[in-house]
Amino acid sequence: MSAPTSERTDQKTTQQTTGAVSARKGGELVGEHGRTAIADTVVAKIAGMAASEVQGVYAMGAGMARAFGAVRERIPGGRPNVAQGVAVEVGERQAAIDVDVIVEYGVSIPDLGDGIRRNVIGAVEKMCGLDVTEVNVNVGDIHLPGEESRESGEPAEPRVR
Repeated sequence: MSAPTSERTDQKTTQQTTGAVSARKGGELVGEHGRTAIADTVVAKIAGMAASEVQGVYAMGAGMARAFGAVRERIPGGRPNVAQGVAVEVGERQAAIDVDVIVEYGVSIPDLGDGIRRNVIGAVEKMCGLDVTEVNVNVGDIHLPGEESRESGEPAEPRVR
């Protein structure tokens, strides 16, 4: 009879010392005291920040998303959307992420894709405890040197003097 009591004590001690850490490592967001729900927008923001930190990513988003983002930033009080160009599907234990990027000219796109995947998977798994099943990287454009002035809407040189 004393052996089972000792086992229970050992199990309880192990649970107390590891707590949520052991539950998160397995992707479990449900514990003995409740459930943790993570909104899609939270995962999208984490993925967006992680992807934009990779050297060689010029901007996030493609097409209309970037156009709306540029308008939103020009409105007084408007802030950049860190989740721009990121789409996520979040389940109870897993997440799938799509990232749209614009790359800097001269960067190896396959290497950049691998770097984005590593960074996004690491950040989402660390911060959310979700198992990331896939990160799809879509390169929508490439930023060429000297394009800054054209993007701001001002000509590079005056047309008339």
